[in-house]
Amino acid sequence: MKKRLVLIGSVVLIVAIVVLAWKFSSSPHPAQATQGGRSTGAPRTELRIPVRGQVVTPRVVDNKIFATGNVLATEEVELRSEVSGKVVEIRFKEGSHVKKGDLLVKINDSELQAQLQKALSRRKFIEEKEARQRRLREINAISQEQYDEVRNELTAINAEVELLNAQIQKTEVRAPFNGVVGLRFISEGSYITPATLIARMQDLSSVKIDFSIPEKYATLVGKGSKVRFSVEGSSRQHEGTVYAIEPKIDPVTRTLRLRAIAPNDKEAILPGSFTKVDLILKRDLGAILAPTHAIVPDIDGQKVFVSRNGLATQVSVETGIRTEGYVHVLKGLSVNDTLITTGILQLRPGLPVTVTIDN
Repeated sequence: MKKRLVLIGSVVLIVAIVVLAWKFSSSPHPAQATQGGRSTGAPRTELRIPVRGQVVTPRVVDNKIFATGNVLATEEVELRSEVSGKVVEIRFKEGSHVKKGDLLVKINDSELQAQLQKALSRRKFIEEKEARQRRLREINAISQEQYDEVRNELTAINAEVELLNAQIQKTEVRAPFNGVVGLRFISEGSYITPATLIARMQDLSSVKIDFSIPEKYATLVGKGSKVRFSVEGSSRQHEGTVYAIEPKIDPVTRTLRLRAIAPNDKEAILPGSFTKVDLILKRDLGAILAPTHAIVPDIDGQKVFVSRNGLATQVSVETGIRTEGYVHVLKGLSVNDTLITTGILQLRPGLPVTVTIDN
């Protein structure tokens, strides 16, 4: 019985070995899978990298420079007295509008007024004397020398009166232009000197924008160039015009300073505000723009990938002004090129790609 079991086991083992040998011999040998570098089985499907892209189309774009600057009033002055004295009258309200020539502050001039009255009285006497001497001179009753003495005396007293009037005018602080007077720093009864600040005054009918641009753009701007700007705390865009350019490049910052003027409706723009400025150089009606992330920096310059015949092709480009999300491409791209915008790091020249076009 034991021998019979051994015999049956041997037969089962032999059958199992034969079955395994048959399965192994029916599968293709790795050495036979390829021959001469070509597959002998079914044709292999070519791997394509999925990417996204856009068709290059001409766009209308303003070629502009981004800068920052400060807002200035059209006119601004610190009100101070030309003479020292006691303030006897203040005729303006803080934050109020005044007109050119309005009296704002009056300083005590009683002593000067007294001197003026004395001079006027003396002048009247000399004028009467000059009239009598002139009549006498006409009939040769006096010499020319006597008459000239009276004439010189009258000229001197007239000059004295004019001097006193000028000194009295200096005791009055008047508005130099139409504008708004700010906070005052004096009170009636105060003794002030020419160093004492009375208040500040601004003309807010329009504002000036001071800003600087890199020197490489100096030849592209001029008087009349348009600017757009906004101030902190407001999204409203204002427009202005460059009216003055500093005739020198700053040797420290290598920038050119410009000044623009803009209307200030309702006096909404306050002097001293920080402003973001867009200086418009020119309008390009057929500009080609590429997304910033599609530009590949290279040791030889800048490049992009385009899809041609289903293959990724690297193209060298020359770029211009950058905006927030786009770069102005001056050379290298043409209208109707398919620009690849994603998967840039995976691409190599000649790799097959499948492009999904973004609208």
